[in-house]
Amino acid sequence: MAAGTRYAGKVVIVTGGGRGIGAGIARAFLDSGAQVVICDKDDPPPQWLEETSAQGFRQLLELNLLGTYTVTKLALPHLRKTQGNVINISSLVGAIGQSQAVPYVATKGAVTAMTKALALDESQYGVRVNCISPGNIWTPLWEQLAALTPDPRATIQEGTLAQPLGRMGQPAEVGAAALFLASEASFCTGIELLVTGGAELGYGCKAAPGTPVDLSLALLDCPHFH
Repeated sequence: MAAGTRYAGKVVIVTGGGRGIGAGIARAFLDSGAQVVICDKDDPPPQWLEETSAQGFRQLLELNLLGTYTVTKLALPHLRKTQGNVINISSLVGAIGQSQAVPYVATKGAVTAMTKALALDESQYGVRVNCISPGNIWTPLWEQLAALTPDPRATIQEGTLAQPLGRMGQPAEVGAAALFLASEASFCTGIELLVTGGAELGYGCKAAPGTPVDLSLALLDCPHFH
C-alpha cells in the first residue's frame, strides 16, 4: 500500500502534537492520508524529588495520566462503533526509572499499566489499545534541557551514547511506529513498543557521581589485584 494511502479516510487525534514526538506522529499520519486533529500543552522540566510538591505532582498526573484517560474515555463510544484504536505515549523510563524525575516516571509507568488494562476491557468491542515507549528522541525539549546543564555538549554526547545504535531517535521514527501500530499491527493489543535504539539493553555505569563505591569483594576474588 502506498505511504500516502495507508490511513486515508481516517481521523486521528494527536495530543501533544505541536512539536517534538507529537509533531512527528502528526506528520506521519498526515503523510498517510489521514485527517489529523492536534492539541498541545508543554511538559514541565525534570526535578529532584525534594524540589517537587504534591501540587506539582498532581498537575503532572493530570497532564500525563488523567488527560490520557479523559481523552480516551470520551473517544471510546466512537472507537467502539468504528473499531478504531488507541496509541498512548509512555516512556522507557516508566520501566527502567530515571534520576530527577520521580513524578514523571510514576505517571508514565501508570500510562503503560493503563494501556494493558484498557486493552483487556476494550478487546470485546474490537478496539485495540497499545502504547509506545520512546527513549532518547532528539526534540526541541531535549535540546532545551541540555542547554540548561553546565556542559550541553557533554550532556548530548551522554544521551547519544546511551543507545547501542550510537545515535538518538528522530520524531519521525516514533511517528512511523505509531502508524505501524494503527494501520498494520492488527493482531497487537496491550503491547508496549519500545522505540529506544536499544537503550535498555546490556550493562552500563549506573552509580551517580559521589556514590560510595565498594570494590573490596571484587578485589578479594581477583588475583591480579594481589
